[in-house]
Amino acid sequence: MSGTPRRGGRVGRALSNVAVGLGCVLFLGGFVLAAFLYQPYTVPTDSMAPSVASGDRVLAERIEGHEVRRGDVVVFRDDTWGDLPMVKRVVGVGGDTVACCDEAGRLLVNGEPVEEPYLDESERAASPTGFDAEVPKGELFLLGDDRSDSLDSRSLLAEGEPSTVPRSAVSGRVAATVWPLDRLGSLPEAEGFADQPGGISGRGPLWPLVWATGGGAVLIILGGLHGPLVRLTSRSRRDGVRSSSVTHNEGTHG
Repeated sequence: MSGTPRRGGRVGRALSNVAVGLGCVLFLGGFVLAAFLYQPYTVPTDSMAPSVASGDRVLAERIEGHEVRRGDVVVFRDDTWGDLPMVKRVVGVGGDTVACCDEAGRLLVNGEPVEEPYLDESERAASPTGFDAEVPKGELFLLGDDRSDSLDSRSLLAEGEPSTVPRSAVSGRVAATVWPLDRLGSLPEAEGFADQPGGISGRGPLWPLVWATGGGAVLIILGGLHGPLVRLTSRSRRDGVRSSSVTHNEGTHG
């Protein structure tokens, strides 16, 4: 009889060790991979509102220029645009013709209208000013989502400056807003560009990594609780035995 609890204790300790070990792998692996694949960035202006607003803390997946697709919200740095990293949406890539607007006020890419549900509902058209541009090979045409208050490729085009950005200037693709908490979540996919050549970018591994890291932390905590729970149970059992023994002795003497 006495061997059964002892075997149960060994099994419990083994399961606890497995949980802690697996938890460490998931937690550390998820954390390290996320830090390697993603970079935090604070959005400096409201030019991308309402998708991301000034002061939002976002995570951008580290990518190279050749991975950029239409519809991506990218972090880039280019001297023509200023000294700081900028955040804009890619609406045209090398070889595209980008224009605005059709009779319904929609952006046209290679003559095809693009639905942009991420724009503010108050926007009557994809741009308050018309434009028509051909994107040079290896370049990107960029717009802010706040089309009425964004300095972007349209502005430079109107000023006679180079209006596009080299693919090599891109360092990241914004995946999600992580602060403030009331804006926590992934950026919606730009499905309006899905029918264009090359399609749109798929979702990265951010949320699986978040779940792996969180699940690992839970396993570590649960595995670590095994020892204290066993000691607490053993103490309660000893106290119960001691109490029963005292009661029995009192009954015998009576």
